Amino acid sequence: MAGTGLTESDFTQSVEPYALFARWLADATASEPNDPTALSLATVDPDGMPNVRMVLLKGFDEQGFVFYTNYESAKGRELLSAMKAAMCFHWKSLRRQVRIRGIVETVTDAEADAYYATRPRGSRIGAWASAQSRPLEGRFALEKAVAEYTARYAIGEIPRPSHWSGFRIKPTSIEFWHDRPFRLHDRVLFETDGQGWNKTRLYP
Repeated sequence: MAGTGLTESDFTQSVEPYALFARWLADATASEPNDPTALSLATVDPDGMPNVRMVLLKGFDEQGFVFYTNYESAKGRELLSAMKAAMCFHWKSLRRQVRIRGIVETVTDAEADAYYATRPRGSRIGAWASAQSRPLEGRFALEKAVAEYTARYAIGEIPRPSHWSGFRIKPTSIEFWHDRPFRLHDRVLFETDGQGWNKTRLYP
């Protein structure tokens, strides 16, 4: 098993949560068989009904955690409405999880353009062809849309659709969980007041 999970110094010394997350993500990148950046993203609709799905983390720093999607999809509409969300990373090979809750903001056009340019050409076509989350009458309709946009952008660069961009979750809390025998797990919670991070050890 890579890494050592939560050490006693993580509880007793001044540990910054982004540095701890970077350490855990590096361990997961070395040990997870598929998609170490996969996370469950929880949103809520206007009626208060929650939704959860898997997405991929595309970047993080001290400003927050970034992922990309169609703004007209179910998650896009819910995020733009509530501007709050939660995410959870579960790395089964390491028996660890990280839970994050926070405020949502949209990324800048420059950030979205830069990431979009790194996507495979077929994925950039897909961003145009898919009316994400809306009813699809049949697979042929999707394949037809892909063919149409492939022909439209057969030469040159494929521009980023205005409805496709990114979100950043700016955490108000980050909890690290590490499996221990007899379900006596280690948990440490970081909460911010906007000025710094307060750290609390939690019962399992």
